[in-house]
Amino acid sequence: MRKRGKMNAVLEQISKIGIVPVVKIDRAEDALPLARALCAGGLPCAEVTFRTGAAAEAIRIMTANFPDMCVGAGTVLNAEQVDAAMEAGAKFIVSPGFNLRTVKYCMEKNIPVTPGISSPSEIEQAIELGLEVVKFFPAEQSGGLAKIKAMAAPYGNMKFMPTGGINAKNLTSYLDFGKVIACGGSWMVTGDLINEGAWDRIEQLTREAVQTMLGFELAHIGVNSESKEEADRTVSRLAFLFGLPVKVGSGGSFAGTIVEVLNSHGRGSMGHIAIRTNYIERAINYMRTVLGADFEEPILRPDGKINAIYLKEEIGGFAVHLLQK
Repeated sequence: MRKRGKMNAVLEQISKIGIVPVVKIDRAEDALPLARALCAGGLPCAEVTFRTGAAAEAIRIMTANFPDMCVGAGTVLNAEQVDAAMEAGAKFIVSPGFNLRTVKYCMEKNIPVTPGISSPSEIEQAIELGLEVVKFFPAEQSGGLAKIKAMAAPYGNMKFMPTGGINAKNLTSYLDFGKVIACGGSWMVTGDLINEGAWDRIEQLTREAVQTMLGFELAHIGVNSESKEEADRTVSRLAFLFGLPVKVGSGGSFAGTIVEVLNSHGRGSMGHIAIRTNYIERAINYMRTVLGADFEEPILRPDGKINAIYLKEEIGGFAVHLLQK
């Protein structure tokens, strides 16, 4: 049995991405434009299902042209398919069910494998082998988030990657549960869209999926002042004009919830803009790896998790920071 420790690096990468596009490719020549659309849309990840003869070649094309993309093989049923996927460059293996022989084969070769489960008995098999993450499949048809929560309760260390019936409407409800590392889904990469070569549409749907997941929204705007007296006047005037409550803090005061007036000249030439996000670590990963943004050191909570983080750049004279919802 493998000892538990820090999550496998590939699974950690998948967790930071948050969504695993599950793709069925009939023609290997579609792999390159598909990978380009997924990466441009903000999801440098794909689970290429072994339901077609083009799967291995598609993985080979994706990994050769996008070496930083996290490409794995799905619907893997036996050791022969594991070998074909890994030879093509796959970084992880996903199976629809819990095939003990296939799982052991992957683990013997130190290949990240996420087998499908839908019952506590299968979770216990996974624990016995030392697995860190299992695929809950088919998720919606097997009881959805309520069943994951019920099954997860006795198994404190097990994490889940639900797949099957996940879409833009229920995505964040799954991801909000701390034992879900990512969701597999195909709503942005349906077989019809791939076969039609609708790469612009796939890129658009991928971008929309990322924005739905991250849920960016304005938290507040911070305004710099030269003194506490100036800050007090500014806050009082805003509160008077718009009927806003004043909340006094140690470094400044809030007029309502959207304007913070600092007692001194803080970050940014003009002040700062705070943007809330559903999942700050996924937002950092997306902005850093996909958009090329650079960040300061994070501001941590007492439990060690990230509470806020500033971009290194100013935008329009404002410092900008992300804030965990």
